[in-house]
Amino acid sequence: MKTKLVVLYGGKSAEHEISLQTAFSVINALEFDKFEVKPIYITNEGDWVQGPNLSGKLDFVEQLRFEQMDGFRLADSQDVKSYGLAVSPASLREEGDLEQLVVFPLLHGPNGEDGTVQGLLEVLNLPYVGAGVLASAAAMDKIVMKMVFADAGIPQVPAVAVRAIEWQETQDAIVAKIEAELDYPVFVKPANLGSSVGISKATDRVTLIEAMDEALRYDRRIVVEQGVVAREVEIAVLGNDTPACSVPGEIIPKGAEAAFYDYRAKYQDNDTVMAIPAELDASVYEQLVDYSKRAFLGLAGSGLVRADFFVTADNQIFLNEVNTMPGFTPYSMYPLLWQESGLPYSELIVKLVELAKERYEAKNNLKYTLED
Repeated sequence: MKTKLVVLYGGKSAEHEISLQTAFSVINALEFDKFEVKPIYITNEGDWVQGPNLSGKLDFVEQLRFEQMDGFRLADSQDVKSYGLAVSPASLREEGDLEQLVVFPLLHGPNGEDGTVQGLLEVLNLPYVGAGVLASAAAMDKIVMKMVFADAGIPQVPAVAVRAIEWQETQDAIVAKIEAELDYPVFVKPANLGSSVGISKATDRVTLIEAMDEALRYDRRIVVEQGVVAREVEIAVLGNDTPACSVPGEIIPKGAEAAFYDYRAKYQDNDTVMAIPAELDASVYEQLVDYSKRAFLGLAGSGLVRADFFVTADNQIFLNEVNTMPGFTPYSMYPLLWQESGLPYSELIVKLVELAKERYEAKNNLKYTLED
């Protein structure tokens, strides 16, 4: 019997377009003799729009907005309301055989990767791929994430957290605090965003103030991190209670002028090299695996996580962050790491669906009522 795979993508996030790329890649890698695919597009305005069931590959990404797809055309968000195309999330429970249904939330950033959609799916009691509410929310918030990692004994670069109200009312004091605790260069990041959106490198007080203002365009809380001269090494984690780790991969920006692996380098310029597997001492790799698993389990992770590290020339290791819904096209680091580890892209998707079912079954075996 086919698994009914509900693919959620789009979303109210600055990473909306990235989500469409991810969904396009996943759908085109599916084995349609195993899956019945139901696409649901979440518009920039937050409307849920259900498209026609898919039984074959798509030709181009724009079809995922349901334009030119089987006569279905969505001109703009107003059409969603006027033509009654919007669906309710609760309608997912009306799909018939729920035992064969799995939701794959291919959503990046806030309103999708941060525990909001995961919480909705928990309330609806539906199986879904990836991290649960706690892991999604904690991993999305860079400030909370750092607290979890510190508790797990995982080394991190020094950092200063700042709230928007503090920046507005005591800017001089905040600048003084950052300059007292950190050395330039520093990296300024929105607390709740991914794909390097809103991140800037600051090399002095002027660029620090500019970077703070830029980050606060995207979030009300930001984190300022100490810059470090290091290699950027990533590990892919897969599993539930007993996670496994991939070979390591290294991000190598081309050109000495590259400030860091930013949004443009990731998705537009194609001028970044991924070295897989990365050349590391065996002891360093073993430590990366240990920290990756500790981070995954510390967050109560499930399904998938990509752990991103800094490794210095003298093999000091710092965990930068983890991503519970990493880039997931066939050319993204996470799938490439598993490809090199012996798990091809299409099989990786199947494995993630199996892990979703496993987690759902385990959760439903718990007792929710008191018994004598």
